[in-house]
Amino acid sequence: MSRATAIRALVRIEDGAFANVVLPALLRETTLESRDRAQVTEWVYGTTRMQRTLDYLLRDSLDRSVARLDPPVRAAVRLGTYQLVLGIAPHAAVGETVAAVAKVSPRAKGFVNAVLRKVSQSGPPWPLPDGDDIESMGIRASIPDWIVERLQADLGAADARIVLAGINEPAAVTLRINPLRSTVGAVEAELVAMGAVVSRGTLMSDSLLVTGAGDLGATAILRDGRGTPQDQASQAIAGLVGARPGERVLEIGAAPGGKANAIAERMGDRGLVVGLDRNLSRTAMIGGTADRLGLRTVAPLVADGLALPFTDGSFDRVLLDAPCSGLGVLRRRPEARWRLTPETINEVAALQCALLGAAARVVRPGGRLVYSVCTLTHAETEAVDEWAAAHLPEFCSPDRPGPPWTPVGRGARLLPHIADTDGMYSLVLEAPG
Repeated sequence: MSRATAIRALVRIEDGAFANVVLPALLRETTLESRDRAQVTEWVYGTTRMQRTLDYLLRDSLDRSVARLDPPVRAAVRLGTYQLVLGIAPHAAVGETVAAVAKVSPRAKGFVNAVLRKVSQSGPPWPLPDGDDIESMGIRASIPDWIVERLQADLGAADARIVLAGINEPAAVTLRINPLRSTVGAVEAELVAMGAVVSRGTLMSDSLLVTGAGDLGATAILRDGRGTPQDQASQAIAGLVGARPGERVLEIGAAPGGKANAIAERMGDRGLVVGLDRNLSRTAMIGGTADRLGLRTVAPLVADGLALPFTDGSFDRVLLDAPCSGLGVLRRRPEARWRLTPETINEVAALQCALLGAAARVVRPGGRLVYSVCTLTHAETEAVDEWAAAHLPEFCSPDRPGPPWTPVGRGARLLPHIADTDGMYSLVLEAPG
């Protein structure tokens, strides 16, 4: 059942579904134990992330291109190859995958068996290119060539190589502790008692990095609102807003609500945090999380960030969590690398500038405006800062976070490998008093 579920998920993802949406839904339809669910999740995310590398390893075992295979067959041979690369014994990786695909496409059983057996004879070591040219790096990192080129141009060859080396590592499971309902020490002790391995965050020392806890969503820690999964970089952005109890805060692009709710926690649930997003269903998630956390000051609002329904100077603090290419979170969004295009970056960069201009209007005199994106490109980071300097000259940049953040223009960039976080950029601006 595990591999059959994985094949179904892979077919749906290739057809346009999001892994983090379709996979949990499919798993809920099964009777798989938590350990098997975790294994299926690893297979689906890993196979999706490593698609280009897997197709390269499959090329000599096929009599046609991978693209010409029927979707279930394509998913099966990729899944089987991924298991072989992981080191799963060939009799299991091949035999069980063949049995799974037979339930979906019985006539493909012999074909998939022959292909995977041939792949199993080619490694380890697996015959991947070892050059430093763009194509070889793209195959090893399983990422489109244009992203390799963009990272090299914007980060420099050395940092780009490091980012690519870690782009397929599983993202850390990180908990933000709700100080209104518990303490870091208490939650840490509870997780350890459950058999989990827990460590403190290096970027945010009051966050917990957790492994071996199974499905955290099923624990009382999350159900009772004592903790919320959130990467350290996102927690750091909420901290940069610097909101104080009693203030009025607006987050633009707030769904699904991680930063808005983190800000409300930091304010002691005193004041107002408006979580604005244009997507109705995702905006509903902001309020749902606030209810779970016991927060009364979070107000979800469906609206367009380019047409804010507020008078000038309405907020003490405004966070623009701008739409972006997401190159800093590719390890969390396995399908994203195959859907992005170079044009995407140009389009979102123009939108980011427009949104920043709209956000600036509602910041009160002396108030703070924070721009953040979970990406690493020049166009969406330093170039937006340059736009702000030219079009919002009245706003100054008083400070920026120190190490491990790296200065980039007036803002700062956090590369994923520095503190095992998402890649992030932040720009803090203050309105004239």
